[in-house]
Amino acid sequence: MKNIFTILLLILTIFQIQGQGVIGKWKTIDDETGQAKSVVEIYEKSGKIYGKVIEILDVKHKNSVCSNCSGDDKNKPILGMTIIKGLSKDGNQYNSGKILDPKNGKLYKCFITLEGSGKLKVRGYIGISLFGRTQYWYKTKV
Repeated sequence: MKNIFTILLLILTIFQIQGQGVIGKWKTIDDETGQAKSVVEIYEKSGKIYGKVIEILDVKHKNSVCSNCSGDDKNKPILGMTIIKGLSKDGNQYNSGKILDPKNGKLYKCFITLEGSGKLKVRGYIGISLFGRTQYWYKTKV
């Protein structure tokens, strides 16, 4: 009986780990070129969701800085930069935060939604979500 309980507990733990949702490492895909750009680690801090660039996949941009950014992000290396800032869980969506586009240095309103197993919909927009861009990021173990 004890062995059955241990096996059941192990199975439940595995499902819980797999069901972590948006937390984890995601390969970003450029919505304009279709090319993989970076790996972003999404994490929770003080009940909010954040995302940090942990790897840049394009060799030409490995040492790039955010020259178009403002404030604390101005001229900081993109590698290690927090680009998703302060999202809150709202049902099956995370919203009410911002996303930074290091290419142009602009902050946009943002929401993210887990779509299926290992696919994340990331939408950055101005004003209402009708005016924006969507990228799909894919779970990675990198």
